[in-house]
Amino acid sequence: MICKLHVYTGDGKGKTTAAMGLALRSLGHGNTVLVAQFMKKGNSGELIALQRFENALVLTAPPIPGFTFQMTDEEKQITRTRQTAFAAEAVQIIKKERPQTVILDEMGMALACGVLDESAARELLDAALQSAETAVTGREVPNWLAERADYLSRIQAERHPFAVQRLPARKGVEW
Repeated sequence: MICKLHVYTGDGKGKTTAAMGLALRSLGHGNTVLVAQFMKKGNSGELIALQRFENALVLTAPPIPGFTFQMTDEEKQITRTRQTAFAAEAVQIIKKERPQTVILDEMGMALACGVLDESAARELLDAALQSAETAVTGREVPNWLAERADYLSRIQAERHPFAVQRLPARKGVEW
């Protein structure tokens, strides 16, 4: 099986949505899908929906204590330890389950914010690409990850209700 790396990045809305669309397409063909979500609360609608599929494995990292730019050095180190351990756990599950599609949601941002060890991320990518079409999302991604991508989509915001009207994220739309 030829497995490729998709990276969805940029400041526009739709990175996770694109990756979850890939997951849904794969599930529709009877494949096993693993979704590992970094840095988020684990309560988004797409995760709730995916958990209804027998062939979907959903993993969520331990929640982070707020915005990374507001963390103390100690909080950032604790978060880094937890996110990195989560990546190592995901490697073991991928090796055991051998899914055909892997979504690493917000892994790019975890790397960009310094709360995920690069060597752990590379090991996770290597494990995923052994058996699975793999997608990574994140508003920002490090250069090495963008260069490694077979598919690189930069999603650019032109207009968003938050920027224009200060409208907060809405359940069922943004999360």
